[in-house]
Amino acid sequence: MMSSIILNLSPAIRLTDDQFYEICQTNQDLRFERTASGDLIIMSPTGGESGQKEADIITDLNNWNRQKKLGVVFSSSTGFKLPKGGDRSPDAAWISLERWQSLSTTERKKFPPICPDFLIELRSQTDDLEKLREKMQEYLDNGLRLGWLIDPQNRAVEIYRLGQVVELLSSPSTVSGEDILPDFVLDLTSIFQEE
Repeated sequence: MMSSIILNLSPAIRLTDDQFYEICQTNQDLRFERTASGDLIIMSPTGGESGQKEADIITDLNNWNRQKKLGVVFSSSTGFKLPKGGDRSPDAAWISLERWQSLSTTERKKFPPICPDFLIELRSQTDDLEKLREKMQEYLDNGLRLGWLIDPQNRAVEIYRLGQVVELLSSPSTVSGEDILPDFVLDLTSIFQEE
């Protein structure tokens, strides 16, 4: 399995938002992210086990959202233009209805210029844990209210909250959406299950 590749662009080569969007649309078999400094990240496709776990997580989040009708759920193929300059694609994301509706139709069609209120990053076998932690911090720096870094390899969840120290849970059976996602509880049994 291949891990992600970082293409360091020189300061002279600076992709505009439209150029980055066009690269992503022209190469839809690849997943791209862009750091705040402009480096291009080419991510490998997810393996079968990680993809199945990601699908389960998104299904649970979307089922909760359909009942509560409090916001909008996004899959890992959605890119977000973060306020401080990066373009990122979390594995699952949620934005409150009020914040989503504040965006124009044009902003919603491309990479929405907003940081999700809530998101999940699911560590795959090839993901570097420190890089994922840096990415979670980048989300917090851009206004994320609640985020979960789920690490099946170590049976751990790191909870990121705006303005608070990261909380580490070891082998939790569930994790709660707290006041951001009222009554949402993710069962981690299948996520931590050995294949």
